[in-house]
Amino acid sequence: MDVIFLGTNGWYDSDTGNTICTLINSSKYHIILDAGNGIYRADRYIHDDLPVYLFLSHFHLDHIEGLHILSKFRFSQGLKIFGQKGTRSVLNTIINEPYTVPLEKLPYPVEVGELSPGPYKMPFAMECEFLVHASPCLGYRFDLDGKTIAYCPDTGVCDNAVHLAQDADLLITECAHKPGEQNPEWPHLNPQDAADIARRAKAKRLALTHFDAGRYITIQERMDAVVTVKNYEGIVVGCDGLVLNL
Repeated sequence: MDVIFLGTNGWYDSDTGNTICTLINSSKYHIILDAGNGIYRADRYIHDDLPVYLFLSHFHLDHIEGLHILSKFRFSQGLKIFGQKGTRSVLNTIINEPYTVPLEKLPYPVEVGELSPGPYKMPFAMECEFLVHASPCLGYRFDLDGKTIAYCPDTGVCDNAVHLAQDADLLITECAHKPGEQNPEWPHLNPQDAADIARRAKAKRLALTHFDAGRYITIQERMDAVVTVKNYEGIVVGCDGLVLNL
């Protein structure tokens, strides 16, 4: 199973990459996490007829602005999109005329599902919980190919993030803040916060993404920030195009 970081920026595209999007290629499914502009790379890594799922965490533009790119793809089994309550209304606004091609005119069928917190039995096991952010934001946990992947995008430190990441083989978290930074009014994680969540959850590996484009001007700044982390080893710095094998 491969985890591919299609976009690793938060807020806006820059020289460091595109806005946030991550692809999980498992043996039976393709799972896309959020739809920032990095989603345009998805068809570089999807070359088969497996089902494709898209899970949206919330509706801040850097997580959904890539939705206008959906007409680029040719998903033979269609696309299933999931998000929190209100997702249908948001999609019918942003994926519609005059902004872009409406869902019903895409070159493949699209289904939209709305989620409440809790565990789900889809074709794969999935759980979602609300995180701590300025706008309601869902984090996810997936069990695929005998591995557990937790995805905690825009969030501050919270128990639900630890819960979703419990004993995960890989925890993917945001890292919008630089070391030592905090903002209770606009909750995000710095590298040590993310590592503390991983340590508390006993997650085996931690991958950082959603680096604030206004704070992290270069990839080297991402690397330097991770060096400051204490009490957790095995952190992966997300960069566009990075592929992790689990």
